[in-house]
Amino acid sequence: MSRRIVSGVPRHVCVLTLLLVCLPALPQAALYRIAGTVVNAATGEPVSRVTVAALSASDHQPVALVVTGDDGRFAVEGLAAAKYELTASRRGFLTALYDDHQGNYNTAIVTGEGQKTEDLVFRLTPVASLYGVVTDDGGDPVENATVLLFLKAHSHNPGDRITQKAETTTDDIGAYDFGDLAPGEYFLAVTAQPWFALHHSAPRQRPQTASNTALDVAYPVTFFDSTTDEASATPIVLADGSREEANINLRAVPSLHLTVTLPVTHGEMDARAILRQNIFGAVISENHWHVTADSQAGAVDFTGVAPGRYELTQGDPPRIADLDAAASQQVDPNLGKLAVDLSGTLRSSSGTALPDRVFLSLESLDAMHPQEPIRVEISNGQFTFQSIQQGNWELTASTPEKLLPITSITAGNHSHPGNQITVSDKPVQVVVTVSLSETRVEGFAQKAGVPGDRSIVAGVEKAEKGTSGVMVLLVPKDLAAFPALARRDQSDSDGSFALRDVAPGHYTVVAIENGWDLDWERPEIISRYLPGGIPVTVTETSSKLVRLSQAVPVQSP
Repeated sequence: MSRRIVSGVPRHVCVLTLLLVCLPALPQAALYRIAGTVVNAATGEPVSRVTVAALSASDHQPVALVVTGDDGRFAVEGLAAAKYELTASRRGFLTALYDDHQGNYNTAIVTGEGQKTEDLVFRLTPVASLYGVVTDDGGDPVENATVLLFLKAHSHNPGDRITQKAETTTDDIGAYDFGDLAPGEYFLAVTAQPWFALHHSAPRQRPQTASNTALDVAYPVTFFDSTTDEASATPIVLADGSREEANINLRAVPSLHLTVTLPVTHGEMDARAILRQNIFGAVISENHWHVTADSQAGAVDFTGVAPGRYELTQGDPPRIADLDAAASQQVDPNLGKLAVDLSGTLRSSSGTALPDRVFLSLESLDAMHPQEPIRVEISNGQFTFQSIQQGNWELTASTPEKLLPITSITAGNHSHPGNQITVSDKPVQVVVTVSLSETRVEGFAQKAGVPGDRSIVAGVEKAEKGTSGVMVLLVPKDLAAFPALARRDQSDSDGSFALRDVAPGHYTVVAIENGWDLDWERPEIISRYLPGGIPVTVTETSSKLVRLSQAVPVQSP
């Protein structure tokens, strides 16, 4: 069953802090139990003193709480026939839901007559950690350096997203420490300012001499293993429960002076110059260079800049350039491509009013490492993204509670399905159509060859021997709208699943065992599973619940 994330924190993490004070009384008609063993995912050994909680799958509220014994065993007694999510927590391990995948999907346990709810094996992953020391040219510790930790998404796609996971500052001995990390492939980057650095005015304002340039130095952004080239950064692989050391050495180099010329009207500059540095797509919050604006000369000077790659926005209309700064220079005012505005209207496919608060996010598809999305709030159905780069972009609509699937984008007289758009050198006006549908598609995943013991529940044929823990994917017939309209879930212990907020359209539901590492967003990958799936159609007039009349065959990856 999929789990929603609220304010970036999984709901079950918040719930655990309240369990001891808000557990309701057990229902009188409770008849069933959920039992099993919590084991260390790395060693297979039982884990004692683990807090195991059962949450109602319908509203995620706590129902019961137990603690494992020395043998790692737990048993939640006296449960009504229903679906329950299990969560486990212990210091030194990652808090997790039962059979958790990718942090958003898990297998709920279904209690009831004939359901197998005992002898569960709950694998709990021990946390990893990463530590080290940042030093300078002479081997002395660098205090107050900013250490950034990035995680590479786990899949086989060469264009995997790398996202920032944590940030810390070195202490007085140059040490840093990241704890409570999930296993995975990480990258480290360090930014700092030499404590002895003295940055002077640009050469056009004050002649530079040997005496005032000796300390005009900077530290380039430095990656593990002490390289200043992002593409050459060495990945750090953390295994379950491992503790790894990664030391980084910074080398001071002569800083650069960049001058940007801007138009002036009546003694005032008509535009701004903005210099940004990105690391794996994340904008650095702390820049160590100095900015001086000279309205009379019509120039902005950036001093104390370390050699490296930057994004520069300059001029009016603004131009955006990727600047490979290797030497001090006066920047060509025509460098880069014109930035343009993307604006338009957001509407619903049914014509009904939009929710009170809707946000639209814009994310570049062109960057080597995707940058942080640009986000605006819809006002009276209108939106504007100002001064964005030319290229390919992806739009995402959402409310504070959930995503709203974008069904199509219309520019001029041309409309295309999905949520992607190409921006050229002219302002773009579009109409973005979203679905407000709350239709839920429910069904069962079942392996081929399983004996056909079936029953009728509420008028619906139910597979008694469903397959739990498989990835279930709703694939739109028009792959041009893929993956914008796709939906995913994980089958529960009885093989049941629910695909939520499905937009009107024609789809195929597929179930894939051990499919979590598949690059399912690529049409050429998912297409091979479509012949073995089950078709389903959702319309604007469909009820809020669409049940599949037959089980979805489970396929192998």
